[in-house]
Amino acid sequence: MSAGLVTVAYIVAAILFICSLAGLSKHETSRQGNLFGITGMAIALIATVLGPHAGNVGWIIVAMVIGGAIGVYLARKVEMTEMPELVAILHSFVGLAAVLVGFNSYLEHDAITNAVMENIHLTEVFLGIFIGAVTFTGSIVAFGKLHGKISSRPLMLPRRHQMNLAALVISFLLLILFVHSDNIGLQVLALLLMTLIALAFGWHLVASIGGADMPVVVSMLNSYFGWAAAAGFMLSNDLLNVTGALVGSSGAILSYIMCKAMNRSFISVIAGGFGNDSSAGDPEAKMGEYRETTAEEVAELLKNSSSVIITPGYGMAVAQAQYPVHDITAKLWQRGVNVRFGIHPVAGRLPGHMNVLLAEAKVPYDIVLEMDEINDDFSATDTVLVIGANDTVNPAAQDDPRSPIAGMPVLEVWKAHNVVVFKRSMNTGYAGVQNPLFFKDNTQMLFGDAKQGVEAILRAL
Repeated sequence: MSAGLVTVAYIVAAILFICSLAGLSKHETSRQGNLFGITGMAIALIATVLGPHAGNVGWIIVAMVIGGAIGVYLARKVEMTEMPELVAILHSFVGLAAVLVGFNSYLEHDAITNAVMENIHLTEVFLGIFIGAVTFTGSIVAFGKLHGKISSRPLMLPRRHQMNLAALVISFLLLILFVHSDNIGLQVLALLLMTLIALAFGWHLVASIGGADMPVVVSMLNSYFGWAAAAGFMLSNDLLNVTGALVGSSGAILSYIMCKAMNRSFISVIAGGFGNDSSAGDPEAKMGEYRETTAEEVAELLKNSSSVIITPGYGMAVAQAQYPVHDITAKLWQRGVNVRFGIHPVAGRLPGHMNVLLAEAKVPYDIVLEMDEINDDFSATDTVLVIGANDTVNPAAQDDPRSPIAGMPVLEVWKAHNVVVFKRSMNTGYAGVQNPLFFKDNTQMLFGDAKQGVEAILRAL
């Protein structure tokens, strides 16, 4: 394939990637957006492999077959509840790839004769490796926190902010040494030292962030790996530049949206997660007496309601309760009950996690509403079912200025006439913050597995 055809293919692929992002912005066009992205990537891969600058094509095809087989295996094996962990670990692969590309590009830089261009190239190499290394270890820690292998509580090392600042300052000094030194030994030493610092920095950066901020961290790492993918500058690949810029900027915008949804600044998230405030009091402290209910009583409550709102959280995902939730919705609709869903922007542990689960269960798009669209309707709602949500329905965000989640916009479910909370126990949520909702007069607790509880209500209906 000629260089001209490769360029045309790259332009087509870039347009398809942009169309993919546009399609993924709406439920109705998300499947089409996925198809655009798949098609664009297929065109990009074929054009690159068949292009005039490709070598050892046989090895490339072997690598693609192995990678494709692993991808198919993961797609078939990984449950929707494990999507956040999968996304996090995939980010680490891109970060590691950027590190390897950076080192390889440094080894090949002898062909550059212009001094200015060489300095630019060395700067690209250094920054690409730094971002890739931070993304690699940061994504591994995020995977561990989401998978429960690492505690969701933030790592509170003494002088952690000074340590982070020192890592950045030392890395900047190493960049100056790396670019301006003519001694290959010093350059290699600077590059290796920076890589070790970046690996430690990425680990500490995410380990210091609390579990409740993980949705922001995942989107932040998404942005990082986009900029790491812009290693296309080092490879002289225009499509990688475009793709990296698209992913990097969209990840940054998503991080901003997530932070706004939690009334937090991006810097405050990077500096540490929820649960850091020692003045928040004991998260296990009781706030009163709670009332327990049964599936049969909840079914009677739903039968006598004219309007119902369901607010799902990560507990619904873990229990795989979205399918019987759909069945309850259909049953109530048959009875003339107006059923809708209220989704918090950071419900679950990945942006859009709840929307994907409900779409998987064939819940109609038009009754799945965002927090801003439905918050004003709770006061006129007969019954709210809180299935596995905790921090996103916590009234302490509005009522307690000392709470670690103070100021965070939440679903105002307590304004409904009746609230039923599905929980395994009275333990706190992922943020480690107690929820006064559980002790309000209009709240009843249905303990146990969410799927079993919903199925019992369905049988009673």
